[in-house]
Amino acid sequence: MIDELYKEVILDHYKSPRNKRGIEAATCSSHGNNPLCGDEVTVYANVEDGQVTDAAFEGQGCSISQASASMMTDAVGGRSLDEVHSLTKEFRAMMAGESEPSEDELGDLAALRGVVRYPARIKCAVLAWDTLEQALEGGEARGAAAH
Repeated sequence: MIDELYKEVILDHYKSPRNKRGIEAATCSSHGNNPLCGDEVTVYANVEDGQVTDAAFEGQGCSISQASASMMTDAVGGRSLDEVHSLTKEFRAMMAGESEPSEDELGDLAALRGVVRYPARIKCAVLAWDTLEQALEGGEARGAAAH
């Protein structure tokens, strides 16, 4: 029953992705791909005063990669960079099978917890997260250099 609910959440984010758009004047962005399965994602973020004010993505790939990107952009908008880095660590720990965060902690992202049972699909789920981290590292560096 719970697995069915999670599948519905993943399919909902895949069929009706949130924040699937470019951000023309993004303060940071990065492109990531998984050549083994063809998943591609470009993540955009606006960071102001240490806070992600907007996050979006463009790309194509399997339902897991696209749903994860949709959920991620929903989850990180409005959070501080520290909170985003913490959430990324929490998500990666869940994908590694090292923790089982509650739905209260992760919201829709908890629906991806079942991916752990399919090791080949874990890379699909973390692609957008790795790409966001790359964007923020580059964005933070550019932001720091600009001051």
